[in-house]
Amino acid sequence: MDLHAKTLTELAAGLDSGDYLSVELTQALLDRIAAHDEKLNAMITVTGDEALAAAAKADADRAAGNAGTLCGLPLIHKDIFCTRGVRTSCGSKMLDNFVSPYDATVVERLAAAGAVMLGKANMDEFAMGSSNETSYYGPVRNPWDLDRSPGGSSGGSAASVAARFTPAATATDTGGSIRQPAALTNTIGIKPTYGRVSRYGMVAFASSLDQAGVITRTAEDAARLLGVMAGFDERDSTCLDEPVPDYAADLGNSIKGLKIGVVRQHFDEGLDADCGARVREAIAALESLGATAVEVDMPNIDLSVPTYYVVAPAECSSNLSRFDGVRFGHRAKDTGDLFDLYCRSRGEGFGDEVKRRIMTGTYVLSAGYYDAYYLKAQQVRHLIADDFKRAFEDVDVIAGPTSPTAAFKLGAKVDDPITMYLNDIYTIGANLGGFPAMSIPCGFVGGLPVGLHLVGHHFDESALLRCAHAYQQETDWHTRCPEGFA
Repeated sequence: MDLHAKTLTELAAGLDSGDYLSVELTQALLDRIAAHDEKLNAMITVTGDEALAAAAKADADRAAGNAGTLCGLPLIHKDIFCTRGVRTSCGSKMLDNFVSPYDATVVERLAAAGAVMLGKANMDEFAMGSSNETSYYGPVRNPWDLDRSPGGSSGGSAASVAARFTPAATATDTGGSIRQPAALTNTIGIKPTYGRVSRYGMVAFASSLDQAGVITRTAEDAARLLGVMAGFDERDSTCLDEPVPDYAADLGNSIKGLKIGVVRQHFDEGLDADCGARVREAIAALESLGATAVEVDMPNIDLSVPTYYVVAPAECSSNLSRFDGVRFGHRAKDTGDLFDLYCRSRGEGFGDEVKRRIMTGTYVLSAGYYDAYYLKAQQVRHLIADDFKRAFEDVDVIAGPTSPTAAFKLGAKVDDPITMYLNDIYTIGANLGGFPAMSIPCGFVGGLPVGLHLVGHHFDESALLRCAHAYQQETDWHTRCPEGFA
């Protein structure tokens, strides 16, 4: 029985009907990780014993009639979410020895619904990167071509779903880190509205931009998970007390009459022509289902990358100041005074990209430069958000490409940070404005996946999921599996 090939929804139906037990399913996926992860390096920690114990409990709960929404269903957590009693490394040497004493809200809610954690996924260090090459544990490889990047920073989550290690994985998105790897691996990735999902227990990179979400193979699965994760949490001061709709129940509603805005600026010379053609074809397919597409102009959207790379490093500089070698995390040995402890612990614990962003952030926040850089970036951020708001006066969803190209070779951009940063040129705007956004598989170029990017108005994740579900009912791109992982 090829349990690994089934979606989360299909697995739930099988568990409900008694076709197999959660213990059988969990063991099958753990065996699959053991057999294939040496090629991908998608996992940092595999929690086999804990997973089987959770699966056995889920089976007992189901037999007793106490099954939760996700009872016995497997998933993998990005290693940025704190997990009680399990290492939470953030892909960094700095936290290589950190075992969290508590669960993140996302982890807590999914576990309470009965989900079974298989392990923790590899990621760019502290979520800083677009290729999953900055991880202390080495790069993740794309299942579609082992010489290529799966994208980042949630590359481990995306690769693990694409390779059928798990039907679903949690992920985080600061400037595109859910959607870009989803596009490069032929998976679904959704970043909900900022504040929709609690950030409590999610190690911070840039607090005004970070948001938790999921990577799955279908919109139906994403809706099922998001419904459990979303909702107010008093432990997170940025979490908003807004009612959470029944995302799954809304999937079947028609998209007839839906207005799609196609961003003119996203189809410029920076976009690979073949990738652009696949995206245009996907938008045409949505039109054939009753949606209407119109071009929208967003004059400030091209300023997203420079704006982001002032705001995000500034917040990163502040958030990562807590890692000083004193309370937890890496501590340098044989240090002299306190200053030497700070310098050497941080110098040894952080990788090059993290250091680059800390230094940039400290500079733009420093006296004499705050107004010229950080304050100006925040002002431009508002202009970009206003572009979206104006567009949403006329359209329901904004569409375009997720990434300028298909997956690139590992090492191709690692020595050129600016070129690497441009991989998120189409996704960053949604984070700057706090809008929900997702990437949907929409075809292939040269055997590599391409993603369609959708952005919705605040708290309208339902429109995105409905649009994605309608598209997936008419296409089979999302069912394609990389060779060697079927």
